[in-house]
Amino acid sequence: PNDFRILTDFRNGLENPDLLDWPGSGNDPCGPPAWPHVFCSNGRVTQIQVQGVGLKGPLPHNFNQLDKLQNLGLQRNHFNGDLPSFSGLSNLQYVYLDYNDFDTIPSDFFNGLPNVRVLALDDNPFNKTYGWSIPSDLAESTQLVNFSCSNCNIVGEIPDFFGGFRSLNMLRLSSNKLSGVIPSSFRGSTLHVLLLNDQEGGGLSGSIDIITTMLELTQVWLHGNQFTGSIPGNIGSLTSLKELNLNRNRLVGLIPKSLSDLNLESLNLDNNMFMGPIPQFKSAKFLSALLDFLHDLNYPEKLISRWTGNNPCEGPWWGISCNSKNEVSIINLKNLGLQGTLSPSLADLPSLLEIHLEGNYLHGVVPTDLTLLTSLRLLNLSGNNFDPPVPVFKNGVTVVVSGNPKLDPSSPPYVGPPVPPSPDGRPSNVAVSAFLAVVLIVVYCLKKRKQTKKKPRGGIVITPPKELPNSHNEVKIEIMDASSSFEAQNNSYNTNTTTTNNTRVIEVENLVFSIDVIRKATNDFRKENEIGRGGFGVVYKGELENGTKIAVKRTEAGPVCNKASNEFRTEISVLSEVRHRHLVSLLGYSVGGNEMLLVYEYMPQGALSRHLFHWRRFNLEPLDWEKRVCIALDVARGVEYLHNLGHQTFIHRDLKSANILLDDDFRAKVSDFGLVKLALDSERSVATRLAGTFGYLSPEYAVTGKITTKVDVFSFGVVLLELLTGLAALDERRSEEKRYLAEWFWGIKSNRGALIDSVDPALDAKEDIYESIYVVAELAGHCTARDPSNRPDMGHAVNVLTRLVEKWKPYEETERFCDDDDIGDTSLGLPQLLKGWQEEGDTRDFSGASKPPGMPDSFRSADAR
Repeated sequence: PNDFRILTDFRNGLENPDLLDWPGSGNDPCGPPAWPHVFCSNGRVTQIQVQGVGLKGPLPHNFNQLDKLQNLGLQRNHFNGDLPSFSGLSNLQYVYLDYNDFDTIPSDFFNGLPNVRVLALDDNPFNKTYGWSIPSDLAESTQLVNFSCSNCNIVGEIPDFFGGFRSLNMLRLSSNKLSGVIPSSFRGSTLHVLLLNDQEGGGLSGSIDIITTMLELTQVWLHGNQFTGSIPGNIGSLTSLKELNLNRNRLVGLIPKSLSDLNLESLNLDNNMFMGPIPQFKSAKFLSALLDFLHDLNYPEKLISRWTGNNPCEGPWWGISCNSKNEVSIINLKNLGLQGTLSPSLADLPSLLEIHLEGNYLHGVVPTDLTLLTSLRLLNLSGNNFDPPVPVFKNGVTVVVSGNPKLDPSSPPYVGPPVPPSPDGRPSNVAVSAFLAVVLIVVYCLKKRKQTKKKPRGGIVITPPKELPNSHNEVKIEIMDASSSFEAQNNSYNTNTTTTNNTRVIEVENLVFSIDVIRKATNDFRKENEIGRGGFGVVYKGELENGTKIAVKRTEAGPVCNKASNEFRTEISVLSEVRHRHLVSLLGYSVGGNEMLLVYEYMPQGALSRHLFHWRRFNLEPLDWEKRVCIALDVARGVEYLHNLGHQTFIHRDLKSANILLDDDFRAKVSDFGLVKLALDSERSVATRLAGTFGYLSPEYAVTGKITTKVDVFSFGVVLLELLTGLAALDERRSEEKRYLAEWFWGIKSNRGALIDSVDPALDAKEDIYESIYVVAELAGHCTARDPSNRPDMGHAVNVLTRLVEKWKPYEETERFCDDDDIGDTSLGLPQLLKGWQEEGDTRDFSGASKPPGMPDSFRSADAR
């Protein structure tokens, strides 16, 4: 029969037909026995399901003669060549052709498909050169429920007929080349999911007001376009909306208060031009309360491991009960060995009826704020160690405090919590790039609030050992109050400094190395131990007696009060404030006479610049594309932490490939913090002395000395260009037009052919990585924008690169290079994320470096990534 002939043509056209496991004999695919992956009814083929089998080859041109076919699942294979016409397949209802390699789609493909309900064509390089438009034939498919064609090279405007489909639930046209506006026919549409994000070549434009008429929307992605105007004030009418992404557009005005009335799970508004305050979100308030509650309990592991997701009423969270309105009504966490204090922020949960915390190790006072809980009926705090007085609650509230020795004299003496064993493993890092945007608003507000409670940190002044008695291996350090600026320390050196009301002097011998220990570790700074030279001095490789490998930066430039001393102090100041897995760790330092030494963790693969520009000289293998993207992501994470995620904002000012170091797994860490500037306020945002490296300097910094975090973003963009092209940022030997890499790139970035021609020949780039090359090139273009206001922040760079890495993670070969706790489990909720942050800030060496025995963590950052 005809079905047998067509399936035989299908099999014969494949490069790997054995994967089908179809029999070599027999002339009826319906059997008996039926062929694998084939389903029949009344002797005719009605379904073919080969999704994810790995088949490679074209479909036969007569495929549309399977006229009884109803369901076709060919997704996630390697089908290629011309997609045949499906014209006339009138019984076809479900079509899954996504994630293949079809080159073209015929103009009559959609003709005569009256019953089709699902069409999934995503991620096929259709008509790659000129693109294609969705033909009007599809308007006849009025039963359509889902139409998905992202990353398919669609050009032109969104067809009007989509707005007239009354059955259409999902329209997904992301990552194409669409232009124009959202059609007026969409007014009143019953769509649930509308994904129009990341259009190339300018993208969609106009107002987004029409979405407020589409009352059944649950998910709206409009990011990465050119939409203008403001967010409509009546957006709160979209009561079913769960996800709203409007980032990277040109929207202006206020963020409507009605937006905060929605029960959103994800909201992203960054990289627009909004003004005014951020509304207080419903979810933000109770998450804020529970965050404070966990913080004051020191993030107990037994809770963190059982609280998942971002809604305590979904699940619900262990020990949490909710009412019919999805509001927290009962907290039942008795006899869990919880330690810490009772957070007054529980008063922000007005629906609380009962709080059970008996049988724990809680101390401190009972917050008077809890008396404001109008619904509270029971507060059981028995068997703890609370201090008097107990606040007076309104009538009808039962407060139980028996078993608290300080509140109940008849109680037995208090027995403290057991001492936990020392941890033998490192706490896991957590992906904040996957964090829901609504929760980010919570964390941002909390971070700002907590920072205002902390004493500002100042700079560091080093007093030479010769000024101290018995100080052969010691230095003293003054930690200066906020009244002394980070920059002012450079001019405030005084060997006779004494303690005043504004300074305090502390001993930090456990951060100081003996000069003799360092000499022994480096074989007395022998030439063969030298691994690099820079403006500061010479870097040597060494090994301590316990086997810890170290890198020692040494200078003998002159007296301690010269320029090198300023950079020396800055480096210690910054690296004692911040630690992160992608920032090189400072293990210690030493000062003696005219000699200053900084001791770091050792990075065996050296600087990124070696692997990009000098790999032949050092007999190295050139970096492949996956490693380059992972290195870029590591650097972005490190710089993002400097900018946004610590207690203060630091600007590196000298980010370049020579200051990016690689470990044995080619994971990257940012180094050389001697030029770092603390971003205190706008009055100190202009440098009196230009610092950094030409080729990486942003235009506004090079010309005016103006310093913002966008200076580092520009430098990061240049590093991306180096990773793409294998060319150094500045090379006087190149022709004048190519001398400055960033300037030259701006002349070719819109020409894809020229862009591919500029890719580092050492990559031997194939077409399968072209799309990711375009993504990185686009990001580099944004980062090196001449106007700093047009550059994204580093968080955006992290998000873009993370998405690329996530695409590769299923491939074992790449996972070895890209696996990172920062990518993490996107199902983790707020408690786990904040637990990870606290562990990283309070107890963790972010960089994972080996440390000499007894060396303490010299920082705290409860808001750290």
